[in-house]
Amino acid sequence: MSKPRFFPLIQRFVAAFALLALVAGCTTTPPETMLAVPAAPQKYAAIVIDGSTGKTLFEVNSTAPRYPASLAKMMTLYLLFEALDQGRVSKTTLIPVSDNAARQPPTKLRFRRGEAIDVESAIRAITVKSANDVAVAVAEYLGGSEDAFAAMMTAKARQIGMRSTVFRNASGLPDGVQQTTARDMAVLGMALRARFPQHFHYFSESDFMFRGRLVRGHNDMLGRVRGVNGIKTGYIRASGFNIVTSYDADGRRLILVVMGADSARQRNDHVEALIQRNLSPASNTTTRLLYAEEQ
Repeated sequence: MSKPRFFPLIQRFVAAFALLALVAGCTTTPPETMLAVPAAPQKYAAIVIDGSTGKTLFEVNSTAPRYPASLAKMMTLYLLFEALDQGRVSKTTLIPVSDNAARQPPTKLRFRRGEAIDVESAIRAITVKSANDVAVAVAEYLGGSEDAFAAMMTAKARQIGMRSTVFRNASGLPDGVQQTTARDMAVLGMALRARFPQHFHYFSESDFMFRGRLVRGHNDMLGRVRGVNGIKTGYIRASGFNIVTSYDADGRRLILVVMGADSARQRNDHVEALIQRNLSPASNTTTRLLYAEEQ
């Protein structure tokens, strides 16, 4: 009588074993992680590059056209650093601020007719304060006119490998033709760090003294995350909140670009999340992006 009951027992055992095997097989599917994106898809672009190997670690819309906003000033500084290294200017050279430069909209230092600024103060005004009046003054001094300087900026962009960038002014103020990509901005960030290590410290300064007053900067990533040492923020309404960030700590070097964020705070949160994600990435994970309009 026990024999007929034996086969159902075996069948149940086989079925249970098969179920366990199925569950075990499912666990080999890479788990999915969520990454909140502080922007709409049509504005968002991002890239993370390993600064030591050049390997792209993360990218979304990295070659899509975007407005640089004040990230354009990174190229203004590139050309100013080049002029310094070539001896065409010194840190004490006085740059006159024309009426045209002084008329630029904020952010600016606000100069009166006939005033000038020395090159070292100009560097700090651009890196820390993102001063539009100073950027235009530098452009006019080095290029003869801002239009001519913008052409120099675009030519230099092509020379260092920025394939999709067109500069129309030195400040990043709105211009419908002035466009770039997240990848190009990463190329520029890496070029500044590699080409001008002796000047790169300016990008890590969060304030400076000018004419007896303390001028504070906009880059709140400085001091927020250990290892972050620059580079530049930017905003115009058409672009959203942009940033290029350099990370260098514990043998890891990263260049991160985030463009199109809805606010500076959300942009900075996102940069921090990307840093953590790429410093200690979970193995076998896929990332699902959760855009602002879906949150």
